[in-house]
Amino acid sequence: MKVLLVNGSPHKDGCVNRALEEVRNTLVGEGVEAEIFWIGNARIGGCSACGYCHGHDDGCVYKDIVNEFAKKCEGADAFVFGSPTYYAGMAGNMKGFMDRLFYSNGKYLKGKLGAAVISSRRGGSTSVFDEMNKYFTISEMPIVSSCYWNEVHGHNKEEVEKDEEGLLTMRVLGRNMAYLLKCIEAGTKAGVKKPAKEKRVYTNFVR
Repeated sequence: MKVLLVNGSPHKDGCVNRALEEVRNTLVGEGVEAEIFWIGNARIGGCSACGYCHGHDDGCVYKDIVNEFAKKCEGADAFVFGSPTYYAGMAGNMKGFMDRLFYSNGKYLKGKLGAAVISSRRGGSTSVFDEMNKYFTISEMPIVSSCYWNEVHGHNKEEVEKDEEGLLTMRVLGRNMAYLLKCIEAGTKAGVKKPAKEKRVYTNFVR
């Protein structure tokens, strides 16, 4: 069992990373392999709707950090995506990263566990939480919950360290994810099959 945790902050060792560390350490303590992947602070453009990924097997047309991460996704069983809060929304780079990853390489995420982790100085985090969860629900990814919305508060990682409830929420998230991964593994060994797939139907409401 392996979990990939994505740090979508421009700061490699900031608030988002501190929250993800708490989740990762909990997962490792539960016997689950976990790795934090930083998307970096180089500009990540959004999806240009060129359609390249639908006709090719090598992912997004832009060969950057998105495709680099996608190569890791096939071997993962669950994902935690973390973002800071910018004007009550996701960080721009993280938005572009998730748009392109889910659209061009969604086959590597579909059906696997997903969770979002948000950091903010004070407010706006719940709207980011809602925004990020929509990526999972459209991709048939069961969402792992915690004892509160998955958020930490602070201007820097030292302040996040003082957010005892936020860090508790991260640990509960890690334990819940480990539990569900073990349940899925046990179910697979017992012969429980994945949900049957039905041919997609696309309906455009054009009159």
